Amino acid sequence: MQSPILLEDFEHKVTRFLQDEVPFLFIIDFDKTTKQAFTFEEAEKQNIYFNIKGIGNDKTLTKNTAQETNFDLNPTLVSKEIYEKAFKTVKHELNTGNSFLLNLTFPTALDTTVDLDDIYQKAYAPYKLLYKDKFVVFSPECYLKVKDGNIFSYPMKGTINSNVPNAEELLLSNKKELYEHNTIVDLIRNDLSMIAKKVRVNKFRFVDKIKKGNQELLQTSTEIQGELPKNWKNEFASLLLKTLPAGSISGAPKKKTLEIISKAEISPRGFYTGIFGVFDGQNIDSAVSIRFIERINGSLIYKSGGGITHLSELEEEYQELLEKIYVPTI
Repeated sequence: MQSPILLEDFEHKVTRFLQDEVPFLFIIDFDKTTKQAFTFEEAEKQNIYFNIKGIGNDKTLTKNTAQETNFDLNPTLVSKEIYEKAFKTVKHELNTGNSFLLNLTFPTALDTTVDLDDIYQKAYAPYKLLYKDKFVVFSPECYLKVKDGNIFSYPMKGTINSNVPNAEELLLSNKKELYEHNTIVDLIRNDLSMIAKKVRVNKFRFVDKIKKGNQELLQTSTEIQGELPKNWKNEFASLLLKTLPAGSISGAPKKKTLEIISKAEISPRGFYTGIFGVFDGQNIDSAVSIRFIERINGSLIYKSGGGITHLSELEEEYQELLEKIYVPTI
C-alpha cells in the first residue's frame, strides 16, 4: 500500500512530481535538515505562498487593503564589537589557509509595525516566498535553472550602491570583489561538475541592477551551464542535494568553511541561505533564500551577510551587512 502523500520522503515525492509533470514548489534549509515539496495547492493549504517570475499561488492571498504601509524597518544594529569578534575568527581561519572565502551572516532585530504578509505583498523581487507566519524571502539571486536538459547557475558576488560616483567601474576594478567572485565561480563550476557534463562559463561577471527602495544596488553575476543526464528527472532531488548548500552563501573549500561558519556565527541560519524553487511542468527555476526576514519569539529579524576574504576590511564588511537591510518595495 502506498504511503500517504504527506509522509513520502522528499526525493521520492520530487521524482514522482517530475515524472508526472506536476508543477510543485520545493524548499530546503541551509543545513539540508528540512526538505519539503508541495503542489501549489498543498502549499496554499499550509499558508505557504510564492511567486517566481510570475509562477506561483499567491493570487488568492488576501490583499492588504491599507492605502499606505509604513515600511520603516528601524533596524537595531548588531554592535560592531560583536561583529568584530566573528570577523576576527574568520580572518584567522583565512590567514591560516583553512578557507579562501567565507560568507559571514548576522541577524538584525527590526523595530517595525510592518508584518510578513505586508512585506511579501509590497516587495519587488524575481523570487518571493511567504512561509506561513514564520519568514518571508524576496531574493534577487537565482540558484539553479533547468531547461531542455541543461542546468544553469548564476552566482552573484560583489555589491555596491549605484549612488556612489563611478559605482560600476569601482565594483569591477575592486580586487577583493574580483577575488571573491572568481572563487565562487570556481566553486559552482566544481559543484555542477558533480552532477552535469560539459560545464562551462557562458558569461563572466556581468552587472545586475537590484532595486533597493528608491535606490539601486549593483551586483556582479556569472552564468554557468552544464548538461544533465538524460534521466535527470529520476534523480534530480539527489543531484540537487549534492550541490547544497549554495557556494555563494557558504564559501570555499565548502566542507571546512561550513565548520568555521558554525563556530563564528552567533545563531543558526535555519531556512535563511537555503533555497526554494518551482517546477512549472517543464522547467525548474530556483533561488537562494537571501533578503530574508524571520519571526522569532514574536519579533522580526532581518538576516544578512557578505563574503569575507583575506583582503576584507572590517569597516567595509560591516557596512555591507547593513547595506543589505532593506525591502525593495514596488
